[in-house]
Amino acid sequence: MSTNEQELKALMTAGLDGDAAAYRMLLERLSQHLRSYYRGRLSRVGRGDFEAEDLLQETLLAIHTRRHTYDRAEFFTPWMHAIARYKLIDYLRHTNSSYRDVPLEDAGELTSHADHDGVESSIDLRRLMARLPVKMQQAIKYVKLDGLSVAEAARRSGMTESAVKISIHRGLKALSAVIRPEHKT
Repeated sequence: MSTNEQELKALMTAGLDGDAAAYRMLLERLSQHLRSYYRGRLSRVGRGDFEAEDLLQETLLAIHTRRHTYDRAEFFTPWMHAIARYKLIDYLRHTNSSYRDVPLEDAGELTSHADHDGVESSIDLRRLMARLPVKMQQAIKYVKLDGLSVAEAARRSGMTESAVKISIHRGLKALSAVIRPEHKT
C-alpha cells in the first residue's frame, strides 16, 4: 500500500468515525489531486479550468454523499477514482463531447457503458428485483443502487428506518438465494 493510499485511507476512516478535522484534510487532499486530474483530462478535449472546477465540486459532493458505501476493508483510492472517472464520463456525455475530440486512451471509457454486457446486466437486475415485494425493491434501489441514506430512503418510501434496513437485509438475502441456490447432497 502506497504512502498516499495509507494517508488517504486513514483520513477517510477517521472522517467516517466522526473526526471532522481529518475529513476536512481528506477533502483538501482530494481537491488538489482531482483538480489536477480533471484539468489534464479536460485540456486534452479542449475544455477549460472552470469545467474542471465544476467537476471537482460534483465529485467531492458525490464522495461526501456516498461515503457510507466505502468499505474500510478495501483500498480507498480505487473507490475514489471510480467516482471521479464516472463523473468525468458522465460530464463528457452530457456535454455532447465528440468522440473525435477524446484521446484514444479515453474513448473506451466513454463507450464502455453502452456495451451489451451492461445492458444485459441491467435487464437481469430488473428481472431479479421484480421478484421482490415493492417495498423491498424500493429500499434496495434507494440505498444500495442510488446511494441514499437509510433516513432518506425511509422518507421517500414512507417506511420507518428499521423497516428499510429489514427490507434491504431480507431482499438481498432473497436475491442471493436466487442467484446462488444451495446445492443439497
